[in-house]
Amino acid sequence: MTRKHVDRRLTAILAADVAGYSRLMGADEEGTHAQLKAHRHDLIDRRIKKHRGRIINTAGDGLLSEFASAVEAVRCSVEIQRAMVERNASVPTESRLEFRIGINVGDVIDDGSEIFGDGVNVAARLESIAPRGGICISRQVLDQIEGKIKLQFREMGRQNLKNIARPIEVYAVTLDGAASKASRILTDANLKQEIRYCRADDGVRLAFAKVGDGPPLLRTAHWLGHLEYDWELPIFRHFLLELASTFSLVRFDARGNGLSDWDVGNLTLDTWVSDMECVADAAGLERFPILALSQGCAVAIAFALQHPERVSHLILYGGFAAGAYKSPDVTPAALEQFDAMKTLMKLGWGANEPTFRQLFTASMMPEATHEQIDAFNEAQRISASAECAVRYLDTVANFDVRHLLPQIKVPTLVMHVRNDRRVPIASSRELAAGIPGARFVTLPGKNHIPLEQDPGTPIFLDEIRRFLGKA
Repeated sequence: MTRKHVDRRLTAILAADVAGYSRLMGADEEGTHAQLKAHRHDLIDRRIKKHRGRIINTAGDGLLSEFASAVEAVRCSVEIQRAMVERNASVPTESRLEFRIGINVGDVIDDGSEIFGDGVNVAARLESIAPRGGICISRQVLDQIEGKIKLQFREMGRQNLKNIARPIEVYAVTLDGAASKASRILTDANLKQEIRYCRADDGVRLAFAKVGDGPPLLRTAHWLGHLEYDWELPIFRHFLLELASTFSLVRFDARGNGLSDWDVGNLTLDTWVSDMECVADAAGLERFPILALSQGCAVAIAFALQHPERVSHLILYGGFAAGAYKSPDVTPAALEQFDAMKTLMKLGWGANEPTFRQLFTASMMPEATHEQIDAFNEAQRISASAECAVRYLDTVANFDVRHLLPQIKVPTLVMHVRNDRRVPIASSRELAAGIPGARFVTLPGKNHIPLEQDPGTPIFLDEIRRFLGKA
């Protein structure tokens, strides 16, 4: 049987949708629908036509279009996003329609009114990891437009996109002038961050950064980190600015996260310890204190035992020695809830509606502001894939460094929020009791992540400075 000829061609694909559209519709169905129609009619459709694009599909809040030129696709997107800032200026934050846009160049199947293929799928996945009001492009697009458009691009690393077989090199378009928001925040604080890369033993590329001019302080990597977006979002920003004002802060994105490679094979405690050594070597650190948060505490403990000559102090915040699958204190009901969370993450992590991510956010920072909750949902979406998120939970759940605690010889400070909803304070008490000579400090609050408004955050920062002789 002769296979029917299929028309194929190379094209630039633009995919767009509204961030948090389900929430907006739930709050004001008619108003949201009217806003979307107005934006489409007055702005988006006209800009696409201006740049000789063709609208393929407009299902729901989504839009798929194609352009003969990658340059025109990017120019169109930039005009749309910049115009949306103006159109949203007088709209209350909670009611704004903010678009995410992804652009890819790829070979597609032309079926008349529709286009199909991997190139379309990649564009849709790029859109799903773009920030609100932002644009993400593939390496193929960057190659086509570089030198032709006066824009700056921020590297987001090689990322495993949902249902895409190969890792994709992703770049974010900088829309607000020559400097990114992160750069402006750092400049205002008289700080400058340098991002560099090193190779782990298995070839995974790790992104690390230095900021500040004081004595060195190495912060362990943790789940859902991003060396640039951490400065932009109102979650870790205050905490990082305070540390960088006193120390030369070195931090890195864990494998599978942020600017580090997303396409990783090994994901174990030993691998994370080896990655920390790789970063410390590349950053030129010889003997230094380590600040570890949450699951990073177990990594820091294992590193300090393997390299006692390099670690001067340990600061462990919100940590635990044994994960959910190893701790004798975890109830069967808690384990069942944990497994249910993993299933929800597999199904809904990449969805436009952040319901699944909010389940995790609620336990991490129950007293966060609406702005911080939205930001953390965004941070989760742009810093890790669903696959990596689930693998992280599995790996951390199998941590067990209880037998290492009595062997730690470096000065250690252990801190924990009294009513932490994510990790019970008993876990840090176990760390402090097991490490000889460790000092234990209880902080007021409920949030697992130390937020700017938390009553315990100033105490937390002051304790770090005192412990390291920088009060």
